[in-house]
Amino acid sequence: MTAKLTARRFATALGAGAAVIALGLGGATAAQAKITPVDTSCTNNGGHQPGGQQPTCTGGGLTQNSDNENPAGHAPPGQN
Repeated sequence: MTAKLTARRFATALGAGAAVIALGLGGATAAQAKITPVDTSCTNNGGHQPGGQQPTCTGGGLTQNSDNENPAGHAPPGQN
């Protein structure tokens, strides 16, 4: 094996390792920051939904129910 081929293989391995580390660190922080709570429904003291009530509670005596969602509108596993 020549020195040129060995140097090329070493540079390729080093570049691939740097790419894996960079993508692994950058991807995790961006996804975690975008999960937000979204209002889904309201319940009254009896545990029922009041008629005509929108997802965000208006008025007294109501409990707000919410879900964690990602930008696609889906609940990520283990987030609720």
